[in-house]
Amino acid sequence: MNKFRVLFFLLIVSLTGFAQQKYVTTEDGYPLFEGCDTVVGKEECFKSTLLSKIEGLFKVPDDVIVQDSLEFDMLFEVTESGEFKVLFVDVEQPSVKTEMERVFKELPKVQPVMYSGRPTFSQYTVTIKYPFAKAVTPPSANNDSIATSKSGKDLTDAFANPFGKSQYDSISVKRPYENKEFDSKLNIPFHHQYYAIFDPSMNAVGTNAHTASKPFVYNEVASYYDLEKYTNSLLQERNTWFGRKFWNEHFTTIVGEDYWFSFDIVADLRVGRDTYSSTNTYNNTRAVRFQGGLGKNLNFNTVFYESQGRFASYFNEYAESMAPDGGNPAIIPGRGIAKEFGEDSYDYPVAEAYLSYSPTKFLNIQFGQGKNFIGDGYRSLLTSDAASPYPFLKLNTTFWKFKYTNTWMWLKDVRPEATEDGAYLTKYMATHYLSWNVSKRLNLGFFESVIWKDDNHRGFDVSYLNPLIFYRAMEFYAGSRSGNALIGLTGKYKINDRINVYSQFILDELSVGNITGGEKSWANKFGYQIGAKYYNAFGAKDLTLQLEYNQVRPYTYSHDEVYYNYGHNNQSMAHLWGANFKELIAIANYRYDRWFGYAKVTYGEKGLDFNSDTDNYSYGGNIYRTYNDRVGDIGINMLQGNKTSIFITELQAGYVINPVTNLRLYGNVLVRNFDPSATTETAFKQNTVWFSLGFRTDLFNWYNDF
Repeated sequence: MNKFRVLFFLLIVSLTGFAQQKYVTTEDGYPLFEGCDTVVGKEECFKSTLLSKIEGLFKVPDDVIVQDSLEFDMLFEVTESGEFKVLFVDVEQPSVKTEMERVFKELPKVQPVMYSGRPTFSQYTVTIKYPFAKAVTPPSANNDSIATSKSGKDLTDAFANPFGKSQYDSISVKRPYENKEFDSKLNIPFHHQYYAIFDPSMNAVGTNAHTASKPFVYNEVASYYDLEKYTNSLLQERNTWFGRKFWNEHFTTIVGEDYWFSFDIVADLRVGRDTYSSTNTYNNTRAVRFQGGLGKNLNFNTVFYESQGRFASYFNEYAESMAPDGGNPAIIPGRGIAKEFGEDSYDYPVAEAYLSYSPTKFLNIQFGQGKNFIGDGYRSLLTSDAASPYPFLKLNTTFWKFKYTNTWMWLKDVRPEATEDGAYLTKYMATHYLSWNVSKRLNLGFFESVIWKDDNHRGFDVSYLNPLIFYRAMEFYAGSRSGNALIGLTGKYKINDRINVYSQFILDELSVGNITGGEKSWANKFGYQIGAKYYNAFGAKDLTLQLEYNQVRPYTYSHDEVYYNYGHNNQSMAHLWGANFKELIAIANYRYDRWFGYAKVTYGEKGLDFNSDTDNYSYGGNIYRTYNDRVGDIGINMLQGNKTSIFITELQAGYVINPVTNLRLYGNVLVRNFDPSATTETAFKQNTVWFSLGFRTDLFNWYNDF
């Protein structure tokens, strides 16, 4: 029975007291009573002085009958101001708990533990056994290492207890939660603004970091940037439990010798106004996030979002244009299928989770539901996070100057023509990406992907599980129409520690004759990206400027077998504009302490379909249309069709409330001008100004620029 009481005690302690992010080290893990600052054995002095004072103050309550002994465990805290505070007493008699609270209130103030030059709270457990042993003699300047009783016996012998330690030894520091997240195999949630914190360090000349395959793992970044130190530098002095949780810590943590868990309540609450439609907008997301580690090599993370929202009119129209079969009205971009909520809103639940296991320092294996991204830019032409989460299996192998990423994904086609007996079509996607640091400045990357479906009941083709095989060869082996394979290249060059340039190239159709023929064949299906980043721009610390250009030819990512398009849940798995576009993006990202500012300007042109009775051709922008509907075989030009200009400016400023969870308060304004050359049922001129004020835990990227 006593074992169960101890286990219960440890659970309560974990749930109530171990969620601290600032932690104390062995050297300064104990406060100082008066006189203890002049001795060598400060730890021993604290313990022995504390027990001596407890002995002098404690009085057995009248309603307690002590036969052989009275034993109980307790947890207490020394606050930032040096006061003692009882947190939990594992004892059956309420009067004993009351007495211990009285005793600890009468204890003299001490010098608190110091962390980074500032006083901080600390927590300890102690086993109390009554009757006490003889009085304790604290260490002194002449007797500064071993605490003894007045009888001269070592306290280890004098205070023996059933837990196998002396009462003196049983006083142990319960370290405020050491945030093992920062050295774990968990993913750092991919958010462009958050990644800008450590992006300069990972892109310094001479580093061996591989920055294209995202999200990063915490211990991968730890080799180049001390994210824990940065986070701790933002922590504030908060004395109350609520203050610490809201401003500095995870909501709840449990820590053991070889395991740890954290639990958070997540929110994305915002209100706004769309001036184009004179509509009030909102988003109401409540979520729970649970993550942790078992041993050194296994970590897990799970988040469940329950959301309702109404957005700007252009956003709602885009969401409804992707509506799946089955009657649901929309798919929220980047999130998932939405059902009706009220008269004009959406309800869209989303779940994400994964396991991360590293059997060796060279290999990390992940299996879960989420997103992936390949590239150094704001957009990706290879694999982006613009679509909804999906099941995946990923292997990251890092050795010498190489990082090799293999990802296998289970995707959905939710259109009516792909639905059978109410079930959406499952298709599969596999990618290889090899990153090679050629020199201290130059990085090259080689990409390959293939998409296939369940032809002839082959299901997930195990041939594609081979992490070293060439997908083009496998596609030919399985049948030339058994899938859709693409290849790509990436490059990055570090001009210096503050400036680097990057690029991508994607090729969807390998036909040398069409490329060199000069007739602008429809089969010239390719796209490219070029961009640059400027860190600490113009000498302004933590100001990052970015300029990026993207261009994709018509019919890229599409296929005559429409299930083989490069998409998932009616969204693109690469650039969210699909194909047949040109785009220029300029970004400024700045932070100071907990304050941040963000500005993004996007200008682009895109060729849309007319979708009319007289012109129902595919002009190559919609990747979900078969390219057999194309307007011709040659003379295929960029931006053909209903040429549309798109101009979007987005400004955001705010304050990081909790740097541990990335909880932010922000204001956002988006100005969008959408101007097609011809007005159709689905394309018409819009001038939108969308104001928002929000309170959000940023765990993923919201993309509003389409």
